[in-house]
Amino acid sequence: MPKWKDEQEARREILTAVAEYYHAYQERGTPFKAGERVSYAGRVFDEKEMCALVDSALDFWLTAGRFAEEFERGFAEYLGVRFASLVNSGSSANLIAFSALTAPELGERRIKPGDEVITVAAAFPTTVAPVVQYGAVPVFVDVTIPQYNIDASMLEAALSERSKAVILAHTLGNPFDLAAVKSFCGRHRLWLIEDNCDALGSACLLDGQTRLTGTVGDIGTSSFYPPHHITMGEGGCVYTNDPLLHRLILSYRDWGRDCVCPSGHDNFCGRRFAGQYGELPAGYDHKYVYSHMGYNLKATDMQAAIGCEQLKKLPDFIERRKHNWARLHSLLEPVADKLILPEPAPGSDPSWFGFLMTCREGVSRERVVRGLEENGVQTRMLFSGNLLRHPCFDEMRKSGTGYRVVGRLENTDRIMRDAFWVGVYPGLTAEMIDHVAKLIIQAVSA
Repeated sequence: MPKWKDEQEARREILTAVAEYYHAYQERGTPFKAGERVSYAGRVFDEKEMCALVDSALDFWLTAGRFAEEFERGFAEYLGVRFASLVNSGSSANLIAFSALTAPELGERRIKPGDEVITVAAAFPTTVAPVVQYGAVPVFVDVTIPQYNIDASMLEAALSERSKAVILAHTLGNPFDLAAVKSFCGRHRLWLIEDNCDALGSACLLDGQTRLTGTVGDIGTSSFYPPHHITMGEGGCVYTNDPLLHRLILSYRDWGRDCVCPSGHDNFCGRRFAGQYGELPAGYDHKYVYSHMGYNLKATDMQAAIGCEQLKKLPDFIERRKHNWARLHSLLEPVADKLILPEPAPGSDPSWFGFLMTCREGVSRERVVRGLEENGVQTRMLFSGNLLRHPCFDEMRKSGTGYRVVGRLENTDRIMRDAFWVGVYPGLTAEMIDHVAKLIIQAVSA
């Protein structure tokens, strides 16, 4: 006979033991000491995430389930959008967002091979990859320094009769000029996808109202990889206010199916055997009708369980990121003649992902980065720097086809040569931030 009177008592005892394990073996108890590793990002969690993970494991519902539904509702409520669809990564979120815009249901606005999509080369590759993978043509324009976002004054020059969309990320949490980009898209009937993976919780002033990034365009995307604002380990989300786009997002996420039954539910619509689709027999099981060439990019309930607890911590995480960024900025102002320090976009309130700097003339990024890394401070480049310089573009560069460049991308190339960033994530203490600033000052002053 089991020692517990019922399953609920067993579960409570297991979760109590998990919480005790966290406090005994996972909780950081020693203050930071100079010389210890300072990561650029990391997981910030407590016993609640561990208990939620085990709670979901005890259900042994190995795909999306009750926790996924709870997260999607809570995330949509936080953002103030109608629909949020959980996926297995931020890169998958970008893929699904773009896939939805290629659907036949969108008529003349559908993105087809050869159509153009305006973006930037100072980007993470999976912001741009879906454009290339679907046979569309990315059109690259330069960015500004020190905001590191699209130079909106170049949008009209990038426009052509084949333009269908704009896809941009809010770089390291700093919102791009949403007013200018949204107005441009509206004038020319272009889709706008906001890659919000590095900017969850960032806000900007738009038409006299404060708006969260990711909610202004037609579709927004988020990532829950460990360095991001909240984490599920792996995970992402696609969100929109448009019912048709939402249906398309679900279809492309869930094998391309036409049915919208949630996982584990049959006959959600009440007409499972009542339809006629394509050239299938009348009454063919709607659960196995496919309206698009889709994928299986769902997240698991175990991931979602972690996300539910992380979402509760998000407001505090955001405030800590802002605090760390402001502290580091203040400490580095004495070396602003050596480094171009980052600046928030006008009218914005960034939820910072990192602290990005560009070395001024005479200061070697290689020397500064090496000095920091050798002293235990993790650094990162601004992702690809200039995506067009990477091996993935070798064939297109050689042929001169498959993409288009507007202008000379001078700032993009400068970022590739001279920029780097350090972390401001919530796990960094004031002592860590002060230590990082001291090392940066020493490195640029050598």
